Amino acid sequence: MLPSFLSPLILNPKHEVCVAHQAIFQHKKPLGPAHCLWWPQKDASQPPDTVILFIPGNPGLVEFYIPFLSGLQERDHTSRLAILAHGHLNHIPLPNLELNVPNHSLTAQVQSAIEAFDAIQAEFGSNTKFVLIGHSVGAWIASQVLKARKDAVSNAFLLFPTISNIGNTPNGRRLSAIFKPLPRRIISSLGYAARLIPVAFLSFLFSDWPTSQLLVLQGLICSPLAIEATLSMASDEMKTIADLDLALLEDCKDKLCFYYAEKDDWVGEEKGDILTALHPHKESVSIVHDTHGTPHAFCINHGDQLAEQCSIWLRCRQSDYAPAPVIPRTCTLPT
Repeated sequence: MLPSFLSPLILNPKHEVCVAHQAIFQHKKPLGPAHCLWWPQKDASQPPDTVILFIPGNPGLVEFYIPFLSGLQERDHTSRLAILAHGHLNHIPLPNLELNVPNHSLTAQVQSAIEAFDAIQAEFGSNTKFVLIGHSVGAWIASQVLKARKDAVSNAFLLFPTISNIGNTPNGRRLSAIFKPLPRRIISSLGYAARLIPVAFLSFLFSDWPTSQLLVLQGLICSPLAIEATLSMASDEMKTIADLDLALLEDCKDKLCFYYAEKDDWVGEEKGDILTALHPHKESVSIVHDTHGTPHAFCINHGDQLAEQCSIWLRCRQSDYAPAPVIPRTCTLPT
């Protein structure tokens, strides 16, 4: 059931219903292992004709996205869609595995995503369409994969993308202090004490979160290594993600789809820059503006809405025509 580049992993399930397989992608040194989820194509008698590589935000815990990605595959009517969700290095403690020297850098995460894409391409061949989906900083990482492998990528769907000047966004300015080395060490050390916090208390703090998502959160906050990895990566994001790569957007305009929230404190002025830069190409670019109040962290409670939108994009692209232009007007999700 697993492709050759993945190894099976036994973890306590957080979500009661999940058809995805828990797995490990053992990257080349010095990157080390990454936690993955694999949704095989529903028709096991045929190879997949489309494979999605999903790259999460930060924290890069792919289990947060199970409702979203399961909903996306459920909407597939070809039965030949497979999905690989590739978690960020060291963002989850992996049992019975010897970690390499911890590498939390944003560069390492990009390298690991490119390596995962190459493995998918080698496994399934040139007759398969390869689609990238990235959320938040995962959208920026997806853009780097697209940049490195643009001829092999069919499409890239960027959800709530933080692809420029993240340090100058409202949340970037508000939170940048805790990403510095000393605060990181203090905060990550609290992971030992967090092991005493019951899920019931987390439920009190995050009353609108499903229990399954609270269990995923609990796994993060109880791991000092994972906390350090997420904060260290965030520090890199503030320094690395700067000017919008307009040349890449122009070069790959026919492959890109964007989804933005009404209000998102992780996204700065880039929306206007993208609209301005790509407006002449509105026939081939889809930019959707949410009107449902969907938050940046959509994966917690709003995965189904984004699954519907990505399914629409997939169906359009699988039919070899671009979605109806939505620049500059707003496109709403079906009710």
